[in-house]
Amino acid sequence: MSITDQTRRKVSLASQLHIDLPLLSGLLFISLFGLLIIYSASGEDNAMLTRQLTRLSIAFVILFVSAQIPPHWLKIITFWLFIIGLIMLIAVPLVGESHKGAQRWLNFGVILVQPSEMMKLIIPMMVAGYLSEQHLPPVPKQQIIAALLIIVPVLLIAKQPDLGTSLLIASSGFFVLFLAGISWRVIGGLLLSAAALLPLLWFYLMKPYQKQRVITFLNPESDPRGSGYHIIQSKIAIGSGGGFGKGWLNGTQSQLEFLPERHTDFIFAVLAEEFGLLGVLLLFILYLFIIFRGLYIAIQAQESYTRLLAGGITMIFFTYFFVNVGMVSGLLPVVGLPLPLVSYGGTSMVTLMAAFGILMSIQTHRRLLDQ
Repeated sequence: MSITDQTRRKVSLASQLHIDLPLLSGLLFISLFGLLIIYSASGEDNAMLTRQLTRLSIAFVILFVSAQIPPHWLKIITFWLFIIGLIMLIAVPLVGESHKGAQRWLNFGVILVQPSEMMKLIIPMMVAGYLSEQHLPPVPKQQIIAALLIIVPVLLIAKQPDLGTSLLIASSGFFVLFLAGISWRVIGGLLLSAAALLPLLWFYLMKPYQKQRVITFLNPESDPRGSGYHIIQSKIAIGSGGGFGKGWLNGTQSQLEFLPERHTDFIFAVLAEEFGLLGVLLLFILYLFIIFRGLYIAIQAQESYTRLLAGGITMIFFTYFFVNVGMVSGLLPVVGLPLPLVSYGGTSMVTLMAAFGILMSIQTHRRLLDQ
């Protein structure tokens, strides 16, 4: 059997299993890279590495399961997922559990569930499902209805308080609206409205610690041992990595524990210190490969729903990546967003893998229809 025939058989088998091999390869490479960084950032903690490996395994199983669901079935169940998500968000302030001063979790006995994480995926599914039933580009009435589908859960999440997640979810819904073809005039109006609402956000909606994050972003040196400590140490770590880094397990800021949250939100600084610019570029290439693959799947999608959903999911992933790198580099305020597929943790990883499973379902079910 020739190499070409073997390749065709592998592609055919992957399609039957509803796995997109290029996307899966990119996800595996980033995940393995993340395990290396976590091992170093945790001070060579084998227990933490094992927990992360277990979570990764579960996340990839969820990816495989979600990839088996045909897109038209996803469209059918989206409304009910949206209703369940809203009910859970309403239940959070009533019976939810608090951690680190925020009430965001529901305890179901066996597991703690954070409904806001689920809505990161449900909102673009709901908006895409609604808009795909309308004539595109959407008229003002349809735009208003889509906006309400986004605003209601966003306000519920912002009250937890979780401003960072609420803004991310708002952007995930907006990306779908943008891909549906809303005019630049409408986008300009939304941006002007958002700018006009900034004083209201500052004086009435933002908590003191959230205001402090903005002040720290503008001038971290104003409180170098307090609120500015994280970002100052992060920038020192990134800058000290140079072109080729200090070597794996040899980062001084991380190994000597100057850098806080080094295995979660600020893990990018650990990577930059130990692998330098070369390691950062490698990571960026992997992320861009996944993003371009997702956009390719969106372009190849056969109907409005799958096209909007695939594009929205891809842009959510890009936002995760862009905001975390910008936050750790001091280019954006700190919002507590992990580096996707690299930071230690399970909830956001499971959500992302479910989303990538949907991307694979869109791509592979399209191929089956073509055959």
